Amino acid sequence: MTNPAEKLVDLLDLEQIEVNIFRGRSPHESLQRVFGGQVAGQALVAAARTTEGDRPVHSLHAYFLRPGRPGVPIVYQVERVRDGRSFTTRRVTAVQQGRTIFNLTASFHKPEEGPFEHQLPPARKVPAPESLPKVSDEIREHLGELPEQLERMARRQPFDIRYVDRLRWSAEEVKDAEPRSAVWMRAVGPLGDDPVVHTCALTYASDMTLLDAVRIPVQPLWGPRSFDIASLDHAMWFHRPFRADEWFLYDQESPIATGGRGLARGRIYDLEGRLLVSVVQEGLFRPL
Repeated sequence: MTNPAEKLVDLLDLEQIEVNIFRGRSPHESLQRVFGGQVAGQALVAAARTTEGDRPVHSLHAYFLRPGRPGVPIVYQVERVRDGRSFTTRRVTAVQQGRTIFNLTASFHKPEEGPFEHQLPPARKVPAPESLPKVSDEIREHLGELPEQLERMARRQPFDIRYVDRLRWSAEEVKDAEPRSAVWMRAVGPLGDDPVVHTCALTYASDMTLLDAVRIPVQPLWGPRSFDIASLDHAMWFHRPFRADEWFLYDQESPIATGGRGLARGRIYDLEGRLLVSVVQEGLFRPL
């Protein structure tokens, strides 16, 4: 049986149906809307397919405009905004059933040597990923077994996720908690050697846990929710090459939540503590 990592690579392999136009699959899921990381990852693939391939993406800025429908293909239309000597810019519009659901602008940069380099160290020391339980095992430990829907989701999950801080299960545990979260992640299997696949796979993963930091002071991450959550926008800056099938630490915090919106920012490090990617996202929170 194809493992979830192979399915992710297949999901990111778009069909070109015309010059600058690509079609992506949207799997049938029990979710009410298409996972935002899937749309962002596929849009970035579409943008990269229209470049020469010698310039890695260094940043992307995206807006989630409408919820996508699971099971319905998504068409990605790419506008070649600029091809300069050092930078390439692409704008991507994702369309489903005639309606724009997402747009993205990505910038690609020809690798070059800079006159200097610096980096702030990680904010805190954390345990090694192998010393932490998988999130599915942590839920099983608390509940005795995974609910059927979560069991199906765990089997399809393309990333191994391990929370640095144990999951909180009660209102007492979340009381006075800081709006911070950190997880170790890596793809559950090899993703091949194409750097574009690794970049787009990490883009997919970057939307999985980022808004946890906004929710942590309000209610437990797992269990019944009292509000609906939707991603509004997403921005990423890629600083160094990486592999998404090797462990990376996703350190996340929320500086503010107000007016029904919460802002979250994340920093992605490798095992050596090198900063790989910076992420910022705003989410919408509405009572159910």
